Amino acid sequence: MRFKRSIKLEQGIEQIDIAPLIDVVFQLLIFFMLSSSFTFQSGINVKLPKAVTSDIIKEENMVVTITDDDVIYLNGKITTFKELSKILSEKKNADNPILIKADRRARVGSVVNVWDLCRNLGIEKVNIATNQE
Repeated sequence: MRFKRSIKLEQGIEQIDIAPLIDVVFQLLIFFMLSSSFTFQSGINVKLPKAVTSDIIKEENMVVTITDDDVIYLNGKITTFKELSKILSEKKNADNPILIKADRRARVGSVVNVWDLCRNLGIEKVNIATNQE
């Protein structure tokens, strides 16, 4: 008993069907797009004021950030004014300069309060961050 072979195999395939190939490529593309992890750097959104006379500071600073909502951060961690005064009074002997990064829409009173706190604690190196024009 002899079986018939397929006619396509004996004569050869005239055209390759690429529709399944395209489907597989699109599925792989979607898989990699959805499974890859996008890492966004979280940070504090602060728009610094511009100044003509600004210097670049190369020392390690303790950074006090004040946002436009008058939220205070110390080295990237949210804090209150009382906690800030406690931490700064503990670290004032370390002789670390303090850099105040205040948003241009922040209340001047908040910036002055932080500056005044530093002066009351005897911290001499207090800088305000700005962008150069």
